[in-house]
Amino acid sequence: MTKSEKWTADQMPDQTGRVAIVTGANSGIGYETAHQLARHGATVIMACRNQKKAATAAAAIEQEGPAGSVEVMTLDLADLTSVRAFAQAFRQRHDRLDLLINNAGVMMPPERWETADGFEIQFGVNHLGHFALTGLLLDPLLETPASRVVTVSSSMARFGEMNFDDLQGERSYSSRGAYSQSKLANLLFTFELQRRLAAAGAETIAVASHPGYTATDLQRHSRLFRVLNPLVAQKPEKGALPTLYAAVGEDVIGGGYYGPDGFQEMRGHPVKVTPPASARDEAAAARLWAVSEALTGVEIESGD
Repeated sequence: MTKSEKWTADQMPDQTGRVAIVTGANSGIGYETAHQLARHGATVIMACRNQKKAATAAAAIEQEGPAGSVEVMTLDLADLTSVRAFAQAFRQRHDRLDLLINNAGVMMPPERWETADGFEIQFGVNHLGHFALTGLLLDPLLETPASRVVTVSSSMARFGEMNFDDLQGERSYSSRGAYSQSKLANLLFTFELQRRLAAAGAETIAVASHPGYTATDLQRHSRLFRVLNPLVAQKPEKGALPTLYAAVGEDVIGGGYYGPDGFQEMRGHPVKVTPPASARDEAAAARLWAVSEALTGVEIESGD
């Protein structure tokens, strides 16, 4: 996709018969992603922690009479027991998985919070929860032709550093630093997953996206973002385009990274963008993979 072509959701191909999981689908980018996939015919599982909000969001999508359908399922990425239960329940209900969209996230809480498993919440939810979810759902992905894993990162990944000596921020904590590290981890995971899938000859591909500067509920903890969003940020329906393009674009490649085409990739239509050099550190990616397997207890086998 070139800058002159200006891809929009109206250009999405028919998704009839395809099954997609969207984490954090009750609001913001996740909601718009689920909305458009269902609108174009997909069966969309809205994987959400807050079931009341998810039910309201699902009803709003269903009210439009989409070509596809939505289904709400409980998933709390801050609790690995919930992640395992979700994966098991999904596999009992569905025999294919075309799209796994790792979208949900936590952004810069006011203090250091922990997940149910004792992980720093941004690293735990944004990376470890999605790492475990992907591993537990890899079999149906590998069994489904042309399936994709799309992980939503952030332009803030460029500021991230993997502090392997203090991944959980137990000795020194910065909310912004922990967020940037988790978003860099999303990219390292995506590119390592793609390398492993390619080495195994799998048809499944792993890709990443970022929404640019988009106003969402993710930023509710930041006073600065609440001030700037009405002035600068684009709306979620526009911010969801890179994710949607990564999920269904016909020229998307494994290991690709997609974001807005505007100034500093803050706004605009989706194009292939260049990841930060730190995201291409294969040694760091391999180390993160090993640490993630150890922390989650989920070992990911990418097929033969």
